[in-house]
Amino acid sequence: MGRGKIEIKRIENPTNRQVTYSKRRNGIFKKAQELTVLCDAKVSLIMFSNTGKFHEFISPTTTTKTMFDQYQNTLGIDLWSTHYERMQEHLRKLREINNKLRRDIRQRMGEDLNDASFDELRGLEERMDSALELVRERKYHVLKTQTDTRRKKVRNLDERHGDLLLEYEAKCEDLQYGLVDNEGDYESTITLANGASNLYAFRLHHGHPTANGGGYGSQELRLA
Repeated sequence: MGRGKIEIKRIENPTNRQVTYSKRRNGIFKKAQELTVLCDAKVSLIMFSNTGKFHEFISPTTTTKTMFDQYQNTLGIDLWSTHYERMQEHLRKLREINNKLRRDIRQRMGEDLNDASFDELRGLEERMDSALELVRERKYHVLKTQTDTRRKKVRNLDERHGDLLLEYEAKCEDLQYGLVDNEGDYESTITLANGASNLYAFRLHHGHPTANGGGYGSQELRLA
């Protein structure tokens, strides 16, 4: 059985289309190499896939630029001069835009106004008024943002200060009204000296019997 004839139309399936492109591209490059070797021909192939991927084949005996030069000489056209003219025109437009922007900057700074007409001066004044309004609006926005940030920091500091103050007062109350525990033979008392609010704990140390078996020695009052 012979090979079936393939209908030449666009392959809808993207995967099959890419596989077919790769196979046939390799086949074309192989034929171009055979022509180069068998016939001493100069062959140049440039291919782009539907995804924009670039592929090229050039005979080893030549270069791409040489092929373009020979192509131009054969057809009598100059691709490079046309491209150069387009580049020059694009450069001229860019220079005009640059000169116009520089002049506008100088005029906004109050310079280069001697040759300006009344309409140009009026238009410049309107543009500067609009720019000034935008600058002021931005300035007020920045000031408001910074003010809100500072106020938030102040509120946080006030809350922190209040918490620390409450914590400090709670500790002072615990110190003032707390009880002193009895320890062993020591007797502890809480008293306020001279009407002050400070807390003093006095411990009474009992004397020990004397060496001769007499009574107890003198008692000593210590400030704890």
